[in-house]
Amino acid sequence: MLAIIGGSGLARLPILEVTHRQVVRTPYGDPSCALTFGRIGQQNVVFIARHGYGHSLAPHEINYRANIWALKEQGVKGILSIGSVGGIRPDMGPGALVVPDNIIDYTWGRKHTFFDGPDAPVVHAEFTTPYDSSLRDRLIEAVKASASPAVTAGVYACTQGPRLETAAEILRFERDGADIVGMTGMPEAALAREQNLPYAHLCLVVNWAAGKGGTRTVDFNNTIAEQGMSGVTAVLQALLASHPA
Repeated sequence: MLAIIGGSGLARLPILEVTHRQVVRTPYGDPSCALTFGRIGQQNVVFIARHGYGHSLAPHEINYRANIWALKEQGVKGILSIGSVGGIRPDMGPGALVVPDNIIDYTWGRKHTFFDGPDAPVVHAEFTTPYDSSLRDRLIEAVKASASPAVTAGVYACTQGPRLETAAEILRFERDGADIVGMTGMPEAALAREQNLPYAHLCLVVNWAAGKGGTRTVDFNNTIAEQGMSGVTAVLQALLASHPA
């Protein structure tokens, strides 16, 4: 069973044939919302809205540990994260789909590990490549099969939020090697790695990052988000059709 985490613009999954919803409690508190179980085509899927129902949780308020733990308890074999991002690189403008291959973490103060507290062992998770190569390859195959235009490599800069970045910060991220910017990619990816859950990221660019692509372009573009999510759902259908979960 594949888990799908939906971000801004994907608080629900219209192509999911819902069978039931389940409230899950974890040692780390409550997840963002109840888990939604169902099928896409012939494949079983579990879905969670990262920001909760009604987009009520800001990026720094999300209980990432509870979300990952809850999915792990359901026996999922992998996690596909869907996120809305700002574009930094010229070929990653609004409407583009991006399958990033690495991350730079600029967040702070978030609960970023399961190995925390005086009784927990010290564990250094291997994180050279933060995304699972096998699941990521499957995702790229699905992108090609769906005929959705996409960029299949890039560096995701994860910021603290909830405010948007300054133009100077974006220039810094660009110098650091970042291509897109979002607020929720970490610690989600690292926590999945700690739980040995294959994790990949499909990002929809909904705006230009600050100072890029002209003026007044940093607002979340609902029109682009709605149009772009049709491409996201086409990728999901192709992924599950060619590689059963």
